[in-house]
Amino acid sequence: MTSALLALALLAALAGPVILRLYRRPGFVTGRDGRLSTSTTLALAWTVVLVWLLLTILGYGLTAGGGTGWFRGAHGPLSALTTVYLPLLGGPYVALIAAKTVVGIRVEHGTLAKPAAKPTATGRRPLRELIANDSGRTDLVDLQYVALSAVTMLYVILFFLSDVGAGLPELPGEIWALTGAPAGAYLVNKMATRGNPVITHAAVTPDGVLTVEGGGFTDPRLTVDDTPVPAAQDLATGTLTAALPPDVKPPFTVVVTSRGLRSDPYHHAPAPAAATAPATAPPAAG
Repeated sequence: MTSALLALALLAALAGPVILRLYRRPGFVTGRDGRLSTSTTLALAWTVVLVWLLLTILGYGLTAGGGTGWFRGAHGPLSALTTVYLPLLGGPYVALIAAKTVVGIRVEHGTLAKPAAKPTATGRRPLRELIANDSGRTDLVDLQYVALSAVTMLYVILFFLSDVGAGLPELPGEIWALTGAPAGAYLVNKMATRGNPVITHAAVTPDGVLTVEGGGFTDPRLTVDDTPVPAAQDLATGTLTAALPPDVKPPFTVVVTSRGLRSDPYHHAPAPAAATAPATAPPAAG
């Protein structure tokens, strides 16, 4: 029990500062578009877990384990490192490197739109970006990659804490598939995703001018609630502007079609009016 508690304390000491740093300044795990990168985040998480395992085993071996002799032997505490744990780490890193390469090539050749994410007021990024596409909708491939990786990490951590003195848990060799297979599906998804236009923001001015921001707008056609609306495009920024039909009032749905490809629907709703404090009555004259 004491060994498990000390191991948990070491995990908190390692993961705590990393999480706090990423919470305040997530730039290290964001992609070129400014959104949280699923592949980078999971690769970093697996790195922290593996470093924690090795440091905990090192500390245990040099204290309660009896010294360097504890590490030797065919069934030593690190015997499963190359057969199980390095493949567990390798899958996410292969996905990370390959996904960045594929996305970079596709963006360069114009077959994929990666519009910049809108900055948030706090500078932090919502965790939902880990399981969502660029339009903000949940992506099933990203969701299963994150979910299965998290379950596998929990599996490793709990089995290790149950018997720290045994070293790396003797997990089935096939468990690497719980990270390798989702990582492969994640990579294939990056390669196969069509270059649909992406809407990141829509706004309406008081005089009824609709502004649509995003990327991949080549010869675009704009529709508002399935009604075609003539739009002008700013070639420098790609932003679309159009006069909103008089009979259309928020909330409404905006869709951009480019080269026969349709964006995800963007639902625009008016911002809730800020509550105004009641006026304070002037003091009565004495």
